[in-house]
Amino acid sequence: MNAATSLSDDALHETLRTRFGFSAFRQGQIEVIRKLAAGESALAIFPTGAGKSLCYQLSALLFDGITVVVSPLIALMKDQIDFLAGHGVPAVRLDSSLSAAEYRAADDALFGGSVKLLYVAPERLSNERFLQKLRRLSIALMVVDEAHCISEWGHNFRPDYMKLARLARTLCVGRVLALTATATPAVADDICREFGITEDARVHTGFYRPNLTLLASTCSEAAKRTNTLVERLQTRAPGATIVYVTLQHTAEEVAAILAAAGFSARAYHAGMEAEARTAVQDWFMAEAAPIVVATIAFGMGIDKSGIRYVYHYNLPKSLENYSQEIGRAGRDGQPATCEILASAADITVLENFTYGDTPDTAAVNGLVDSILFDAATGTLRREGDLFDISAYELSYMHDVRPLVVNTLLTYLELEGVIQTTAPFYTEYQFQPRRSSQEIFARFNADRAAFLKRLFQCAKKGVTWFTLDIEDAAQRIGEPRDRLVSALTYLEEQGDLTLKVAGLRHGYRFLRLPPNAEGTDDAGGGAGLKRSLLERFATRERNDITRVRQVLELINSPGCIVRRLLAHFGEIRENDCGHCGPCLSEAPAGLAATPSGEPDAGRLSALPADFSALRKAHPDALNSPRQCARFLCGLSSPRTTRAKLSRHPLFGKLSAVPFQQVMACCEK
Repeated sequence: MNAATSLSDDALHETLRTRFGFSAFRQGQIEVIRKLAAGESALAIFPTGAGKSLCYQLSALLFDGITVVVSPLIALMKDQIDFLAGHGVPAVRLDSSLSAAEYRAADDALFGGSVKLLYVAPERLSNERFLQKLRRLSIALMVVDEAHCISEWGHNFRPDYMKLARLARTLCVGRVLALTATATPAVADDICREFGITEDARVHTGFYRPNLTLLASTCSEAAKRTNTLVERLQTRAPGATIVYVTLQHTAEEVAAILAAAGFSARAYHAGMEAEARTAVQDWFMAEAAPIVVATIAFGMGIDKSGIRYVYHYNLPKSLENYSQEIGRAGRDGQPATCEILASAADITVLENFTYGDTPDTAAVNGLVDSILFDAATGTLRREGDLFDISAYELSYMHDVRPLVVNTLLTYLELEGVIQTTAPFYTEYQFQPRRSSQEIFARFNADRAAFLKRLFQCAKKGVTWFTLDIEDAAQRIGEPRDRLVSALTYLEEQGDLTLKVAGLRHGYRFLRLPPNAEGTDDAGGGAGLKRSLLERFATRERNDITRVRQVLELINSPGCIVRRLLAHFGEIRENDCGHCGPCLSEAPAGLAATPSGEPDAGRLSALPADFSALRKAHPDALNSPRQCARFLCGLSSPRTTRAKLSRHPLFGKLSAVPFQQVMACCEK
């Protein structure tokens, strides 16, 4: 039933018992389900491992339509599909890890009417073929996992999330459930505003975990590598352990050190092949006392209840990250220990990431001009003009990460300058699975003739046909939507295998805001550019503040748990009695050089052979910021294409503050 329903609590408990095998709801679950059953949207703020998923899994069974779960975590999708299959709840996922056959099988199940839950990544909602499919479904519930990503001022802002609220309205979704484990009061307000969630539909169960012992210790970088972590592991009872690090190469190095010391340890990071990462996850789940040394990519969606230890070999980047990462320990309710092994070098590395991601004036000016001006005429776009861009082309052109480009585009939407129309692909490739005559024979004469004209526009390769969709639409004299719908339908029927390329994002130019007029050397819109630069600068300051909040947490006297809970708006009257300070351990006392303050003793000159490298790669190492990013070990589109991240000088100055390296590059 898509409309509101008045199921009793007894009926909900019966569904819980018969379909999922649980005897009772956890705290907060039934309150959320009641709201959804009544036709309302809701926000569930539960700590990691507290049962957020059941809120929508059970609710999905109450409605006639489908439940779409938007999650950035492929590992979580896989685990949830397996869990639901074991309880007789039909669910599918559509993500990049599926083979063509698996994708077709998921499609068949989805449109066969048997599926109750569909799991997708937020980026898939920028796929025009997928949106065509969604419009043909009745969506009773949209679930937004990791909903804190919607907030511009949250710790993990993702531009794709900003579009979910508008998409939910466009698709006439029955209700929305937003889920998060790390929302401050301000971020929760943002989520509720975007999705129209009322105050009484905000369910917050609290973050306090009495079984976790939170510790923080100061140690030098050399001590960490040689004995500190090894000693901790040797003197504490064995148990499943996650060791979090900041850099990929650190994960490899520390895992090797632990393996040499006799521990069963493996590395995990985003630089590994997908098969290797999956193998590490499976090993971690199967072993009794495994140790995985990982970047923050690990643990998202990993449901191992008996993790006994979480070590932060490097400082967490924010209190939100820290809370989420320690939340993976002790989900079985048994005692678990979480310890930060802090050193001053960690602060520099974390802050360098933030400074390196902030675009400079030239990049912002260039990006804005690419949006405001028609490249063919060099004139300012007019109100209502439609245009399209490739985020990856702009990313390379201005040498900033695609995330920065997408963030700037989102800012322009927030400023009312542009409006998203629809993403699309410029190229479609297909591989027939049946002969053309077999395909045409199933359609009436008009539709068969249309398909023949469509196929005639394709260029034949060895095994694939390539179709320039815009060119084909013009030659046939049909809207591109009809061509895309036809190809999508043929794929769903098993007539062909389809691939796409050349993703472009469509926009409509609205207007320049009142404060944006004015010209500058970059072409125009000076006020708008200044506003955007300040916005990026504000994000930079906020991210640096988040690092400093972690320092304050471990450096200040008094109960760590009380101060951590207060950050999330939860006031605890008494000390916890089981964190480091409560157990009479002294604060970490970790000092940090104020951001950007010169430290003449740490950098006197650039590496001697850097000048020659710059001359060899003028596109990738031209500006002072490009040089500083390279030397601090921060990749960019141009250094990646030039394979410079493998060069011995890459990251040579990663222990030196970014602004100091940049000042040296400017000389």
